[in-house]
Amino acid sequence: MFDLEAIDRAAEKLTTSEGGFRAQEQQPPGLTSAMDPVPDHGEEHWVGRDRLSGLRALITGGDSGIGRAVAIAFAREGCDVALSYLPEEQADAEDTASWVERAGRRCVLLPGDLTEESTARQVVDDAAAKLGGLDIMVNNAGFQWARRESGLADLTSQELDQVFTTNLYALFWMTQQALPHLSSGSSIINVSSIQAYDPSTALIDYAATKAAINNFTVNLASELGPKGIRVNAVAPGPIWTPLQPATKPGESMPSFGSDTPLGRAGQPSELAGAFVFLASPLEASYVSGTVIGVTGGKPVF
Repeated sequence: MFDLEAIDRAAEKLTTSEGGFRAQEQQPPGLTSAMDPVPDHGEEHWVGRDRLSGLRALITGGDSGIGRAVAIAFAREGCDVALSYLPEEQADAEDTASWVERAGRRCVLLPGDLTEESTARQVVDDAAAKLGGLDIMVNNAGFQWARRESGLADLTSQELDQVFTTNLYALFWMTQQALPHLSSGSSIINVSSIQAYDPSTALIDYAATKAAINNFTVNLASELGPKGIRVNAVAPGPIWTPLQPATKPGESMPSFGSDTPLGRAGQPSELAGAFVFLASPLEASYVSGTVIGVTGGKPVF
């Protein structure tokens, strides 16, 4: 049953927000509890309708931000979830797990550094083993670094390695490892970005990886279509997650998201519906090889 009052309150809060976050910085990877304000992940207002009943999902970067919002929504839609995250994000992961369990679903916690190939592959196998299988793979983990004067001139090899390995190598390794666990009706959902379409100079490496993820999504959808496995992506715009204060200059936070047509940053909860739709074997049964933009009005074409 829908909690219409809660939904109305959340909608009013989200659509009237004008951003204006205070100047703030964290060290990577950043934690939810240190953010002001704390992001909205749908804790108080997402109401499930059993659209993912009985399914099992692995969500990388599932401890906070978009990953947390997806985990909460998936759980309330009837899905058991496994969360992949860095060991230093344990507190956030445990908080997310508590919301999943309050929804009556299982939550498996899988800490580890996905930039290590053996760890990335083991996380997938552990998720499948502990959940009793795997139906949905959400490749959400990502990294960016925007505290530099310019794009290419200030880009170091160390930064390039971290961004490409986190955003692309790990995605390839984990998706490859997940294939034997997936079957007809399964779904792979990658996380792209508005940066793939409207890149920022300071994020030249990050934007390149997101454009590559779009290509990967379409290519893999073609390959796996005959097996009945759907592959899609969600492209977020500016979303209020720990990644922002942990990787950007603190003085940029007050204007974060103000350049969108809607005039504000989005909350993680505002992306959850796109992931639920794409994961649903009924509602998105004929949707594959596409990118859904949740960007506050910026175009993804």
